[in-house]
Amino acid sequence: MPPDVSVCLVTLNTRDYLRQCLVSLFENTHVELEVFVVDNASSDGTVEMLRQEFPGVQVIRNSANLGYTHPNNQALRRANGRYLMLLNPDTILHKGSVDALVAFMDGQPQAGICGPKILNSDGTFQEVCRRGVARPWNTISYFLRLHRLFPGDPRFGGYLLTHLDEDQTAEVDGLSGACMLIRREVVNQIGYLDEDYFAYQEDADYCFRAQAAGWKVMYYPAARVTHFGGKGGTRVQPYRSIYEWHRSYWLFYRKNLAQDYFFLFNGLYYALMGVKLLFSLGVNLFRREKFAGPRRG
Repeated sequence: MPPDVSVCLVTLNTRDYLRQCLVSLFENTHVELEVFVVDNASSDGTVEMLRQEFPGVQVIRNSANLGYTHPNNQALRRANGRYLMLLNPDTILHKGSVDALVAFMDGQPQAGICGPKILNSDGTFQEVCRRGVARPWNTISYFLRLHRLFPGDPRFGGYLLTHLDEDQTAEVDGLSGACMLIRREVVNQIGYLDEDYFAYQEDADYCFRAQAAGWKVMYYPAARVTHFGGKGGTRVQPYRSIYEWHRSYWLFYRKNLAQDYFFLFNGLYYALMGVKLLFSLGVNLFRREKFAGPRRG
């Protein structure tokens, strides 16, 4: 019999976070697991720690930092579970969270992908864990924080879905790859993550493809996970991460949405993306802690 869930983690110098993630996974889960860790050439003793403390974990070692998407695919291709879980190493799984996701999916045959409620380290809601499609107005409203000025208004909260109750189960357009459960049949139908994405937005792209194939993408807040955020490759290679974060939005738009808009608008939108990238790189020159994307709580 295959395991219930194959868990896939990608790590780069996150030994201590990975340790507490795995402890929380094994202590708080009752369904049958197989666990893969793909290590992107860590220099902090990650692999040695895994061999000594978690001998049942299957380790795949890369000789260089291959990003997030390709290493996840390395694990996904070896996975045997009924469900496949993408999980960041800087997470802590709350009691019964994986069990709850599996039970929910077992009862929702049209649900192809499911994600939990994700919390910041201070216990606040990590809004990016459930999302709308990153269409231009949604993205501009997000970057300009218009959803903060007009809370609860779906016209300005279309990306982070801020008009929805954070404790409401809902069908959404995208989920966070920090913790995302995928039905085996979805992978069989649409394949693996798109490796054109080095990191970031590969989760949104995968949800977009699953929806196009007829599957529902579900946010299920009864399951909860804490995500520290930015403790892996983002911390180790901050400027590369900032570049890839912005590039991922450009790639998602070009691949999935550009055909819906006039070419002159697309040119302007690409230019705005470039300005946003340059602004973020400039701002991070003066930050003590450099990071891609929004700051976590």
